[in-house]
Amino acid sequence: MMLFLRYESFRGYLRAYPGTVVLIALNVIYFIIIALNGDPNDGETAVRMGGFLTVPGIDPFGMEEPWRYISSLFMHASLNHLFFNMFALLVFAPPLEYLLRTTRYLILYMLCGVGGNLLAAAVAVLKGDEYHLSVGASGAIYGVYGAYLFIALLRKSLLDASSRKTVYIILAFGVVYSFLTPQVDVWGHVGGALTGFLLYVVVERKKAWRSGH
Repeated sequence: MMLFLRYESFRGYLRAYPGTVVLIALNVIYFIIIALNGDPNDGETAVRMGGFLTVPGIDPFGMEEPWRYISSLFMHASLNHLFFNMFALLVFAPPLEYLLRTTRYLILYMLCGVGGNLLAAAVAVLKGDEYHLSVGASGAIYGVYGAYLFIALLRKSLLDASSRKTVYIILAFGVVYSFLTPQVDVWGHVGGALTGFLLYVVVERKKAWRSGH
């Protein structure tokens, strides 16, 4: 059973979920660094500071500067953008860190962000966009939601009924919000969620294999 309500003290939270704490800290620190060096919502600043950039026909999947797949996950275009993503991490990510343990959780999180960026790049190629530029942790966060969706659908014993409903509500709201908000990288969200759903299967099987040996 996993609950999304947080009852821990501040110190208890720090001890129990070090991976989530580190992710939040890195996002906040990098936002401050970017804000001190330009406008976080400016495209030129985003490119200069590590936003995920692809140019179909020249560098369609960003392989000339692959580090952008990671750096972009710690960038945000505004204080509101940062706040909502960090709130989601703070509240919803800890149960997954508890379930997977910190190292596996962090690996899944980062790979989900990469998966979101990769699908967004692929869609940009298919649409024939002039370029694709994105920043934000939401692809990785949707990967966390995707992992929860797998659990809610196929491992129901790990989630109480209320938490399963919460997962469905979050994803339903996320889908509607993503498609109705022009600034949102829809396919980054979709790619992150799909990666999280599929990766949870891999992580679970790896845990089962290890426990059986």
